[in-house]
Amino acid sequence: MALLFILSLLVLHVYAALTFKGADWSSVLVEEAAGKTFKSTSGAVQPLETILKNSGVNTVRQRLWVNPSDGNYNLAYNIKLAKRAQAVGLNVYLDMHFSDTWADPAHQAKPSGWPSDIDNLAWQLYNYTLAVSNTFASNSVPLSIISIGNEITSGLLFPLGSTSSFSNVARLLHSASAGIKDSSLSPKPKIMIHLDNGWNWETQKWWYTTALAQNTLLSSDFDIMGVSYYPFYSSSATLSALKSSLSNMASTWHKEIIVAETDWPVSCPNPAYAFPSDASSIPKSVDGQITWVKNVASVVASVSGGTGLFYWEPAWIRNPNLGSSCADNLMVDSSGKARSSLSVFGQI
Repeated sequence: MALLFILSLLVLHVYAALTFKGADWSSVLVEEAAGKTFKSTSGAVQPLETILKNSGVNTVRQRLWVNPSDGNYNLAYNIKLAKRAQAVGLNVYLDMHFSDTWADPAHQAKPSGWPSDIDNLAWQLYNYTLAVSNTFASNSVPLSIISIGNEITSGLLFPLGSTSSFSNVARLLHSASAGIKDSSLSPKPKIMIHLDNGWNWETQKWWYTTALAQNTLLSSDFDIMGVSYYPFYSSSATLSALKSSLSNMASTWHKEIIVAETDWPVSCPNPAYAFPSDASSIPKSVDGQITWVKNVASVVASVSGGTGLFYWEPAWIRNPNLGSSCADNLMVDSSGKARSSLSVFGQI
């Protein structure tokens, strides 16, 4: 059965044609400020956006923090970055974290100074997404996708927006969506809800069923279901489980489906968790990165409404493990030179 599944992926490679072929490049200004440069596979020094574009990337993902202490990833940072992407013809996907720092399933800290009651917090969130959207519009930078929250499986804007109160979760997301819809952005970006563990259908089913049952978050409030999908956090994260989960999501809610984050290591001598069984034969190497991205892209393309894949931070030179137990997950080497795996975006 596993062989048949892998063969089906190989066949799908011929047909995989994703709308969004993307990379998260949020850290590039931080790396450049530290003196890092980027190079093509031939060794020519080039802006990262040029290298990404020439490798087949058509959309870049950028994280937005509300009021970070050092300014990195704030709105001005993102406008600067998005203008560079726009200049070379790349689309922009804005990943709103709704925090002053990292937001993920374990961390969803409310921005400093934001209200502590749900009525005013929902109003603050509406005005925030409205203002951010209008700032991009006034800078003549269109957005293709906006994610209202990052990996919000446990909720957002803690403590009020925790999934201990799905009523609050639904209300906050409705407000966030409304701010974007009421903005002067034209055309309007597609709105994404982004959860982690995309391979886990039970998690996705519980979350969306419960959130939509509140009758505050409307199906019309969002266009895309985004998922994170990593191979190095659970042996249960098989490609076959991903396909089953995404297929169930698509047939249940009829939304676009995007893998918003994925990675594959070129080096992982001491993984904290066993890799999924149907990925165990993929080498931890540059060639393995190509195989992994093609396999994930094929799963996405095989699902009704599957439209995109984004590789998380392939060029964060000074953070090669990208928070995992694998030593190096980048598509550039330590000198910033593009690895051949970066060309995979032109093949999906």
